[in-house]
Parts: sequence; C-alpha cells; structure tokens
Amino acid sequence: MTDKISDKITKTETEWRQQLTPEQYQVARACGTERAFTGQYWNKHDDGTYHCVCCGALLFGSETKFDSGTGWPSFYAAADRENIRELTDTSHGMARTEARCARCDAHLGHVFPDGPGPTGLRYCMNSASLDFKPKK
Repeated sequence: MTDKISDKITKTETEWRQQLTPEQYQVARACGTERAFTGQYWNKHDDGTYHCVCCGALLFGSETKFDSGTGWPSFYAAADRENIRELTDTSHGMARTEARCARCDAHLGHVFPDGPGPTGLRYCMNSASLDFKPKK
C-alpha cells in the first residue's frame, strides 16, 4: 500500500482555519492533543485507510491498527514511512518522537518504541489529525 507524496502543501493560518474544525486546527496545526478515549477513531475497527485531515496524504492502513489501551488510535507501521516525518519533541519535560505529515507538516501524534511486532513501534495518533476512508 503506497501513495507517494509528490508536492509539499503550504497554506496560511487563515486558510487552515477555514478548512479545519477548531479541534482539527488545534491538534493538527497548533500541535495540540485530544483527550484520551474521546477521538472518533480510537475504537474504530473498520477496514480502510487513514489519511491526513489537512492534505489527504495516506498515512496508515487498518491492518496495522491495534488496541494499545491508551485511548488514541495506534498503529504499528505507517502505510509509507516517507509520508510521515519524525522529529524530536522535548516539550513537557521529556524527549519523544513527534510524527508529522511529510506533505503539509500537520502534527499527527507521537511514535513510541513499545508497540507490537513486527516493528515494535506504536504510532500513537490523534483522531483529529486523521480522516478515515472505508475499504470499497
């Protein structure tokens, strides 16, 4: 499953605010976090794909989603690692790996090294940063 990102997307803050709901903007553009167990996808088990809410880039497939018990949608692998940029986040007095959309720089969540096999990773994402497309 691949969907290569070809062009970067940049918009003004006003354009992002017009496109996104207030919660989507707060999470995806202002690096916020939704409360655990409140997002629309944390307990979703349907077959399909998860895309960036800002630009539509393919991020995850439902076959890599798992219940991490954290209250956020969690995946053990990206659909294409090139579509997710990883940065060091030292906010809140700790070092974490932040996940961002490589196309539009939307904040998605964080990546932790405590996930299941085969990768051992846990992409802990915010529902507000994702758009689910059911399998046809």
